[in-house]
Amino acid sequence: MEEPLTPKRSVTVADVARAANVSKATAARVLGGYGVVSDKVREQVLAAASALEYRPNELARSMTTGKSGIIGVVVGDIENAFFSLAVRGISDVARMAGFNVIIANSGEELDAEKSAVDLLIGKRVDGLIVTPARCDRMEHLRDIRRVGVPLVLFDRSIPELGVDSVTGDDFDAAVTAARHLLDMGHRRIAYISAMDAESEFLSSSRTLSNSAVRERVDGVLKAQAGTSIEESRHYVRLGATNQPRTDAVVKRLLQDAAPPTALIASDSLVGLRVFKTLQTLGLSIPRDISMISFLDADWTTVTTPPITVVDQPVYEMGKKAAEKLISRLNGKTAPVERIAIKTSLIRRGSVASPPQGRT
Repeated sequence: MEEPLTPKRSVTVADVARAANVSKATAARVLGGYGVVSDKVREQVLAAASALEYRPNELARSMTTGKSGIIGVVVGDIENAFFSLAVRGISDVARMAGFNVIIANSGEELDAEKSAVDLLIGKRVDGLIVTPARCDRMEHLRDIRRVGVPLVLFDRSIPELGVDSVTGDDFDAAVTAARHLLDMGHRRIAYISAMDAESEFLSSSRTLSNSAVRERVDGVLKAQAGTSIEESRHYVRLGATNQPRTDAVVKRLLQDAAPPTALIASDSLVGLRVFKTLQTLGLSIPRDISMISFLDADWTTVTTPPITVVDQPVYEMGKKAAEKLISRLNGKTAPVERIAIKTSLIRRGSVASPPQGRT
């Protein structure tokens, strides 16, 4: 019978110092990357650390230097390709600047977001990038500023918070998508969002706590300026959070007395769910109904037909958020900035003129 493995004792700075035949203070300076030592001594210490498989104690180092070398990132839904791409952009910039990244997923739940922020602050992160689940509940975000941790908002903006933000040009993107449908002859255009709400129906865009959703809804409604606001708002539907709920939302829209002839999906997850629903119902895109989705996700190019999308440069958005945060961490002062990254419409085969008699 094999003997149970005995946990290996962590190698300390003192162990490295003894192996390198230098003082503990000298070894700490080399391993911590601060202070001045000769090249020869540095090589001795690093060689000893490598031989002993030394791993730095990040907590101890942060207590010594006041810096952890870590950026915390809280996103809404890591399953969503939008956030996955953004995190890649953030991580690539952070790594090049010498920072590690800790990622937390809020699931678009405010309490989960608060817990994640508390945890990351407890980990002594140097800065935070947060996608706020709600733009009308910000006390925990104010707390981040109160403890002196730089904060950048991603994908959503809260002007009254007074911090940098990086978003897409959501309003203009939605206007462009809706106008494309209008140009193709559509007059009943539905916008379907995963945002959870008490009611599937929208009473006013001002009630939307997510700034990105609010701006997109406003863009879709603005593009339909020739239609009464009540009529246009009737086709905005919320709560497509999973496949069964998306099925229900789409079915109710199609059973309407005046059903929409085109759908705009708020993101790629919603878009995929809507596509599946239409397939299940035996509807042909775009012969029976046209469709546009936000985000040029991989699935949108392999469907039949491929899906017209609002192309969001999400990787670049993530990079820009990290660059903004790191510039703050490096002590650069500048006015608070909201950076809105331009999007574009990629036209594919999922949009056509509405069926005859259904305009």
